[in-house]
Amino acid sequence: MKRQNISSGRPWEAQAGFSRAVRLGNIIDLSMTSPAAPDGTILYPGDVYRQTRLCLEIIGQSLSQAGASFSDVFRTRMYLTDMSRWPDAGRAHAEVFGEILPTTGWVGLAGFFDPDIDVEVDAMAFIADD
Repeated sequence: MKRQNISSGRPWEAQAGFSRAVRLGNIIDLSMTSPAAPDGTILYPGDVYRQTRLCLEIIGQSLSQAGASFSDVFRTRMYLTDMSRWPDAGRAHAEVFGEILPTTGWVGLAGFFDPDIDVEVDAMAFIADD
C-alpha cells in the first residue's frame, strides 16, 4: 500500500517528526491542527470561531494535497481549552460540514503547546473507489 506524507510546512512538524496528514491507500488521517500561520505564529488568540475556521482551512489544504476534499471526511474532533466555547467552534464546523455530517467529538484540554491556542481540530477521510 502506497504511503503519502503531507506537510503544511509549520515549523513544529519537522521539529517533532510528524506529518500534517498521512494517506494510506484510501484513508487519510489528519493530525491535530493548530490555528497557525506558515511561520508558526498563532493567529486569532481568544477567537475560537476564527481559530476553528483557520484549522479547517489548513485541513482542507491538506485534504486537497492528498487528492481528497471535505466531502470525503467521515470523522472530526475538536479540542478546546474552554468547553463553554464549543458553540463558536461548532458554528465554524457547521459552515464546512453542515451538509456532509461527519461524526465528531469534543475534547476539553488543560492547554496546548502555545497559550494562544484555544482550539485544534483533527479529521479522518476515506476516498471511495469510483
